[in-house]
Amino acid sequence: MTDDHEIRRSVEELRLTFKSGKTRSGDWRKAQLQAILRLVHENEDTLFRLLELELGKHPVESYRDEVGVIKKSADHALACIDQWMSPKKGRLPLVFFPASGKVLSEPLGVVLIIGSWNFPITLTLDPLIGAISAGNAVVLKPSELSPNCASFLANVLPSYLDPKAVKVIEGGREVANRLLEYKWDKIFFTGSPKVGRIVMAAAAKNLTPVTLELGGKCPVIFDSLPNSDLKVAVKRVASGKWGACAGQACIGIDYVIVEHKFASTLIEQLKKTIKRFYGDDVKNLKNHSKIINKNHFDRLRSFLEDPAVANCIVYGGSFDDTSLIIEPTILLDPPLDAEIMNEEIFGPLLPIITVDNIEESVEFVNSKPKPLALYAFTKNENFKKRILAETSSGSVTFNDAMIQFVCDDLPFGGVGQSGFGRYHGKYSFDTFSHEKAVLERSFYFELEPRHPPWSRFKLEFLRAAYNYNYVGMLLLFLGLKRVSKS
Repeated sequence: MTDDHEIRRSVEELRLTFKSGKTRSGDWRKAQLQAILRLVHENEDTLFRLLELELGKHPVESYRDEVGVIKKSADHALACIDQWMSPKKGRLPLVFFPASGKVLSEPLGVVLIIGSWNFPITLTLDPLIGAISAGNAVVLKPSELSPNCASFLANVLPSYLDPKAVKVIEGGREVANRLLEYKWDKIFFTGSPKVGRIVMAAAAKNLTPVTLELGGKCPVIFDSLPNSDLKVAVKRVASGKWGACAGQACIGIDYVIVEHKFASTLIEQLKKTIKRFYGDDVKNLKNHSKIINKNHFDRLRSFLEDPAVANCIVYGGSFDDTSLIIEPTILLDPPLDAEIMNEEIFGPLLPIITVDNIEESVEFVNSKPKPLALYAFTKNENFKKRILAETSSGSVTFNDAMIQFVCDDLPFGGVGQSGFGRYHGKYSFDTFSHEKAVLERSFYFELEPRHPPWSRFKLEFLRAAYNYNYVGMLLLFLGLKRVSKS
């Protein structure tokens, strides 16, 4: 466990590094991004092995959701960083002529990034790419619940990245609490709303800006579809629920809303797809991750120990305590007051809620806290418009699930209890930057109506100026319009 002295020494060294101006250099930023690319390329097989050991992820899943994401994100930042760093011209009112305005993006300083265990590489290195692109010095705190990946980052990262500007600090809750006692220029946290509140309370003591990437019960609204579209949609739901860390994903599908008359069709198609994707033997499931630890495993099992909930299981429900595997499980209309319908599931249990008319799904979604993501499978354009207009969520994806996470030109982030702030691509750069306004004027042409002594003439001149009435200003200035002096 990291002690207080080591934390203090690390933070002090980072502050000295940032103060030196080293991290502001475009060349330094590019060198660090290229180093991240080398890290994931040269250690790809090691990462596959660690992610399989930690979470039971298949190498294909690990590449899709972890290694490939980091390569894509770093490549995108390298391609765009010169443009991101360039000053942006700002338009100024004509009344200030001659003058110029621009916006400079400057690094915030020394930032703290607290990662999560379910995607232990992506959810630490992806925000790190944004922080480095913006020119910051960084402390990276990986999750102690994925200790093998945390140790890998702590041991390997310093041999690739500038160790005086990027530091990895391992440890559990005590270390995280000690880190939160320091004054940071930014805190970026990925995790649960419960811990997010602790992070925000600690940050408030120093007025530290925070980005909170939390979670929530992400719904799927499943409209009736023709058979050809149904098969495609069900594959996307099955992957979005069970194919990403066995449902242990903040943007993973939590529950599905469907019309009564269409529910049996959906369930039968889901059963067929589950068997094809993952098999039907809990001890020999393929392409399916395990639950991170015994505590999370027991929490998920407790959802089904409620007899009223257990009676709703229409597929699956088996557990393997030894391997911490829970098979894909479907429940039909569990009680709405049950724990499974009021806590984020974060596992391979899928409640299906039926309604008389799919339009009722909007009210159902709005009865719960705002989710990080909302998914809707429908071809009804008017219904899409209603979903967009009448619901609030971090993102909305029509006719697919989870793919929004890998789109660099779309912001990723929550709203309400699902978090706030955004990142990915340019949004990551902006999250770790301060946009500084710069205005420069000449000494020529002084606008006297801005200075005392006041008069009716000056009032009318300023009124015209604020209304962008440049013709009126000119007439007033030239004295061609009578104005009674006060």
